[in-house]
Amino acid sequence: MNKSKKWSWSTPTIEAAAATAAALLLSARPKDPHFELISIELTSFKLNFPLLDAELILTVQVTNPNIVSIEYPSAEMSISYSGSVLGSAVVRAGSQSGRSRKVVKLPARLDGLKLASQMKQFVADVAKREMVMDASVEIEGVAKVLWWDHKFKVHVNSHVIVDPVFLDIIHQENVSEMEVFVTS
Repeated sequence: MNKSKKWSWSTPTIEAAAATAAALLLSARPKDPHFELISIELTSFKLNFPLLDAELILTVQVTNPNIVSIEYPSAEMSISYSGSVLGSAVVRAGSQSGRSRKVVKLPARLDGLKLASQMKQFVADVAKREMVMDASVEIEGVAKVLWWDHKFKVHVNSHVIVDPVFLDIIHQENVSEMEVFVTS
């Protein structure tokens, strides 16, 4: 009894649709963005008698590995040195398309009085030409998927070793964690 089945397009079509759907779901799952500090530029010193405050521009490359574009409001990044907050940088409101890289410039200000409280450590770091700084920021925004908006929150922690004389970046570790909210 040799029964032969008649071949049909329905089974391969269903399998192909299921494979395509699985591939789309895997590529659409949220991925953490990547951040890299490219340069630090000293723009000015402001006399805050008896100390000097410093103003800087931090140039950061942001990579959005997700397939959707994002929009975000402004946020403030805290900059720490030797365990205390030394200043802050402003992340301006903006947007970024999916699967793209963008270079952003963050204006930053460091408080001379707060640095003075760490003067012994600062002098030692200048002598060895390695200054360890930490920065953290939390950015909340919206990811656009077709006509739906999905809220998200990204928390970024950066650990950067800088040459305090030439402001060269010696080493950095950036860790970001993203949380996507399914409800609006």
